[in-house]
Amino acid sequence: MKNPLIGKLFLAVLFIGQVVMSGCTQSPPKHDATTASIVKPSNKDWPSFGRDYSNQRFSPLAQINRDNVKALAQAWIYKSGVTASFQATPIVVDGVMYLSLPYNHVVALDAKTGKLLWRYEHQRRKDWKMCCGPANRGVAVGYGKVFIGTVDARLIALDAKTGKIVWDIDAVDNAVTTEGQESLNSNDPNSHAKTTGGTGIGIAMAPVVYHGKVIVGITGVGYGLHIDNPHPDAPLGAVIGVTGLYGRPGFLAAFDVNSGKRVWQFDTIPTQGWEGDFVTKTPDGVALNRDVATEKAKLTEYPDAARFGGGSAWTTPAIDPVSGLLYFGTGNPSPQMNDISRPGDNLYTVSLVALDADTGKLRWHYQQVPHDLWGYDLASPPILFNLHRDGKDIPAVGQAGKTGWFYVNDRLTGKLLLKSDAFVPQSNLFAKPTLEGTRLYPGILGGSNWSPAAIDEVTQNAYVAGLHAPVNYTLHETPATADKPAIRYASSELADEPRWGVLSAIDLSNGKIRWQYKTDQPLIGGVLATAGGLLFSGEGNGNFDAYDTTTGKLLWQTKFDAGVNAPPITYEIDGIQYIAVAAGGNAIFGYKQGDSIVVYALPKR
Repeated sequence: MKNPLIGKLFLAVLFIGQVVMSGCTQSPPKHDATTASIVKPSNKDWPSFGRDYSNQRFSPLAQINRDNVKALAQAWIYKSGVTASFQATPIVVDGVMYLSLPYNHVVALDAKTGKLLWRYEHQRRKDWKMCCGPANRGVAVGYGKVFIGTVDARLIALDAKTGKIVWDIDAVDNAVTTEGQESLNSNDPNSHAKTTGGTGIGIAMAPVVYHGKVIVGITGVGYGLHIDNPHPDAPLGAVIGVTGLYGRPGFLAAFDVNSGKRVWQFDTIPTQGWEGDFVTKTPDGVALNRDVATEKAKLTEYPDAARFGGGSAWTTPAIDPVSGLLYFGTGNPSPQMNDISRPGDNLYTVSLVALDADTGKLRWHYQQVPHDLWGYDLASPPILFNLHRDGKDIPAVGQAGKTGWFYVNDRLTGKLLLKSDAFVPQSNLFAKPTLEGTRLYPGILGGSNWSPAAIDEVTQNAYVAGLHAPVNYTLHETPATADKPAIRYASSELADEPRWGVLSAIDLSNGKIRWQYKTDQPLIGGVLATAGGLLFSGEGNGNFDAYDTTTGKLLWQTKFDAGVNAPPITYEIDGIQYIAVAAGGNAIFGYKQGDSIVVYALPKR
């Protein structure tokens, strides 16, 4: 630890609340979206992506519990008319639900009835290439505004009362236009395949508001070509890595909530030293199978590699108001899965990064996978909690890795405190691609992808939505042609074998698995835990489920006509607790798409 892709593939590729941190309870001030006044946070709301700055996704509401959850019934439904991958977390503040739709439209709804209050229609730039589809993960609310990052790399502030644009800025000064598919020889079947991905830049994460700033990061910079499956209802076909200088560095940045002016920016690739120390193992001691001598020999050949280095910012940060530190995860280096042109550790990619939340200055980083070749980027958001150990509370930050482990680091220093038992099967985790294909898992889809996990700090349990999807990691060789040299590249393609999902409860005291529940399909979308002893999670087949947090027993299930692949939330209005979730599926995983936000409550007596 250092301080300063099935057919063929399944994927290629705060605001506020009561925050318990650093051994004390903090209630950061919240800015009311309707009255523009600073008010005390309410446990009844869901005012930020992870409910509060900690990202714990744990609610103290307990009206809906183990004993009565079987009576849960639909309270209302809103159909947006936009049928596409729907990943958003609804935000609820003072009885109003603010919801981002695919392609960055935004609605404000009466959170008690579902009545539409206003709707913002986003006008995308026609010349902008989306990197990662139409989905986004939500909005942030504060200072009388609703903030959204867009698929065309803009950051927009809307008036929370009316939905009118207050300001609209370009978050990215310039986008990279190089592609890379043209570098493949014409006799390579992938040279003519329809591709997505590449160098389109966008914003997928839900922003977070803190100290007069709205903080957000960009995605799509970790260059990779995603080969589309010819069937519209199937997942992506493959992800390939092409040698060359493609992509750009990612960043996380803070903008003034009133003007949109950039306050600070942290580039996920350092201008100097991105090669690091050429380590041969992960920080927790697992061999990476690196050819360090060859990498070092390539340094002089690719001196400007860092300028194209990748490191997307996928995850909504967690913030500790006590220490003033912000935590977020970074994506894979660029180009994806192909390291010829990027020797070294490729800092700060595939890392948990801690910054000063007011200045954006680096405090520490923990690189889970140096010189990543497999797509093990940190996609699931970090979570802040107190780790109970030897009678003491240690300020900690947890993260569910694509590697299949749950990591716990010291919040102040970055030191690894705990790595859980694997919550998904693992095989050939860090193996190299071969001509015949190397079978490995978790692989590029991960053990846990972007799905947010939840933590119950009292019981010291982490709840993780995971998946098992073996891949064939294959090295392709094409002979030279008259106009192009021979080329080699790697691809990740889903293996022709069973895949499934798994919901896990992890004991944070020792990293052991307390219970698991296996689902028919890989899980993507995230979880919600409540003081009622319930864990809510959705499935790609349309099931929406409630489990007993103590035993993992399935207690309640309903079914939608689209995949439930977004994180659930809960809130309370007039003494009634509600559960809300988006049902819109996920195109990348081949789950049926829809356009609904559905809300549940117990029947009135």
